[in-house]
Amino acid sequence: MKFVFTDKKINLPNKVHAYAEKKVGKLDRYFKADAEAAIVFSVEKGRNNVELTIRSSGTIIRVAESTSDMFATIDAAVSSVERRLRKNKSRLEKRLRQDAFSRTVDVEELSSFVPESDEEEYRIVRTKKFPIKPMTVDEAVLQMELVGHTFFAFKDVDHDGRFCVVYKRNDGDYGLIEDEI
Repeated sequence: MKFVFTDKKINLPNKVHAYAEKKVGKLDRYFKADAEAAIVFSVEKGRNNVELTIRSSGTIIRVAESTSDMFATIDAAVSSVERRLRKNKSRLEKRLRQDAFSRTVDVEELSSFVPESDEEEYRIVRTKKFPIKPMTVDEAVLQMELVGHTFFAFKDVDHDGRFCVVYKRNDGDYGLIEDEI
């Protein structure tokens, strides 16, 4: 697994990066050889934040954790990734390494072991069909607000009818997802 560390507005000692590499490196057993882990460290209002993004074979797993201790935050992020992998293991079987879930647990890892839970079944409970109209981003945001949704799909007339989605972010601003052509 390849590691990329980013420290935002802080200078962390190398032992924090080494600890993160050791802990996140244990997740390597789930992924194929091309996996890359991007770890972003930051401190805001006395809280230590870790954003962990793992990319492997077109699969992206991202978690963000925050605690009062950087080492505990790293542990929590690794635990969250493991929990997501176990929860969705049947859906991810083709993308993960063949023997990803058939490993025995080391005594050292028992304290952070996440027990398997039954996987939730995703159900489509409603299907809607509607014409996707060409419009500008501003018109799409207005339409989204008018229907009271948190996202809205449209064809962007400014970019040759490219499929796009505008969405309302938690901070109150808006985001745009564009189709990559």
